[in-house]
Amino acid sequence: MALIKNNVFFTSLLILVALFGVVLGGTVHKVGDSEGWTMIGVDYEAWASSRTFQVGDSLVFNYNKDFHDVTEVTHNDFKLCELSKPITRYETGSDTVTLTKPGLQHFICGFPGHCNLGQKLQIHVLPASLGPVAAPVPGPVRSPSSSSPLVDSPVNSAPQYQMGPSPAQLNAASTSKIVWIGSNFLPFLLITLLVL
Repeated sequence: MALIKNNVFFTSLLILVALFGVVLGGTVHKVGDSEGWTMIGVDYEAWASSRTFQVGDSLVFNYNKDFHDVTEVTHNDFKLCELSKPITRYETGSDTVTLTKPGLQHFICGFPGHCNLGQKLQIHVLPASLGPVAAPVPGPVRSPSSSSPLVDSPVNSAPQYQMGPSPAQLNAASTSKIVWIGSNFLPFLLITLLVL
């Protein structure tokens, strides 16, 4: 019974951490940095490739609404700079788009010719993360009982990975090792664990 109670507690805790991570832990990406959303002077492909986007992050588009807009489109419409079937159109001049699902997202300027001149942005959104799942183990892992000549072969000298404990293997003593980097979440987690 206690094991079931611990499993439910830690499963609930992980779900809570994931939900708070989406709400509190997202990174704000100012599209085009100081230049903003414009058709001249910004390589949006290079800008996007230098960042990591995750569910819960947000994009901030700043632009002159008299000359630009932000139009979310499908992948094919992005490649063709096609405006006829937008998913969403933003027109305020200062728009925040919250990334709610993993996968590719595509944005173009809907003013004629701007997309063809490079005012287009494709990003790859990763799922929200609670941190690394596996860490490389330095050097090859060798079995002490193995005497096979294949132990030192190039195939077996590839990096090995060691998985951390599953949530079901955690116990009350190991909860102090849970670290969450996010605004105001760590005190909340500590208080919650102390109360329970």
